[in-house]
Amino acid sequence: MSVAAFIASQRTEHDVPHAVACRALGVSEPWFYQWRDRPPTPRQDRRVRLADAVRKVFDDSGGTYGSPRVGDELREQGWQVFDNTVAALMAELGLVARAKRRRRGLTRPGKRPAAADLIKREFTAPAPNVAWCGDMTEIITDEGKPACGGAGIFLGNAV
Repeated sequence: MSVAAFIASQRTEHDVPHAVACRALGVSEPWFYQWRDRPPTPRQDRRVRLADAVRKVFDDSGGTYGSPRVGDELREQGWQVFDNTVAALMAELGLVARAKRRRRGLTRPGKRPAAADLIKREFTAPAPNVAWCGDMTEIITDEGKPACGGAGIFLGNAV
């Protein structure tokens, strides 16, 4: 922040008169008023026009474009601007791209028939080798998947 900008901010934020702030910082009042009343420089003017263009492109995108896509749109319109400049300007303006929500492909019940429950949820068997249960854990080996296309090793428990 420049000295002159600091003096101006003291007036608005803390009601400190310009004359008092100038005297405290050791600068002349005419210098401050000359700084305050000067017309904007071409660089400042371009920055304001660029900010308006960035806001327009961002709003036209529905708030979904980030700085790279906003920069691409501006270059198509004829602006000579870098993505980092656009990113800094968007940060100053508080423009944050909103990611489009993607639909998640979740398994929905009722699409396919469930496998038949042949043991009727009874996990204890009257004798060995009557009912089998287990999980489909695949153990990766150096030999790769089996030729039959099933799991590498089936870990099951005889009940």
